Amino acid sequence: MGGTQNVIACTQFLTFQLASEEYGLDIMQVREIIEFGTLTNVPRTPPSIRGVINLRGNVVPVLDLALKFTDAPSPITRRTCIIIGEANLAGEPVIMGVIADSVSKVVELTDDEILPAPAFGAGVRVDYLLGMGRAGAKFLLLLNIDKVFSDLEVRAASTLQIASDRSRAAEETQETSDGTALGEEVATGVRRALSET
Repeated sequence: MGGTQNVIACTQFLTFQLASEEYGLDIMQVREIIEFGTLTNVPRTPPSIRGVINLRGNVVPVLDLALKFTDAPSPITRRTCIIIGEANLAGEPVIMGVIADSVSKVVELTDDEILPAPAFGAGVRVDYLLGMGRAGAKFLLLLNIDKVFSDLEVRAASTLQIASDRSRAAEETQETSDGTALGEEVATGVRRALSET
């Protein structure tokens, strides 16, 4: 009746394909997965930022990890998608998209199934990895999204997001002032109509 249970801590990872490798992102840092669509190029951004998308009124920079890791851009196919993720950088959340060749599945890994990243052969800088996840006979490269986004990319993303916020605030101010002006015109018209009766 009073038996003890062993609770094994698991972390879930979204797995995806990129340049013939399988990667994993902590599911807690994944906001959503969207179909690849039109990107808007932004001058003077790092080459690994392929462009920006409009995600429900927010400007979201899209990072091409294949370009960052291999110097070759991701080929766009019908399975290509964008993983919208949230990184925590210097205590501030930064929303960015990551191009994936395809999304595979969500896997649960225990601490025992996550091994340290080797100092060689991974094709990715070791500091970009949380470790290697054992998934059956294969290994997943588990990305540390907070480290993958470089300072330059983060500054570019922050600048784009600040510009987007300012633009949205200006639009809202314009809508408010237009609405107020319209409201004043209506009130003046009503007063004039009442004084004439």
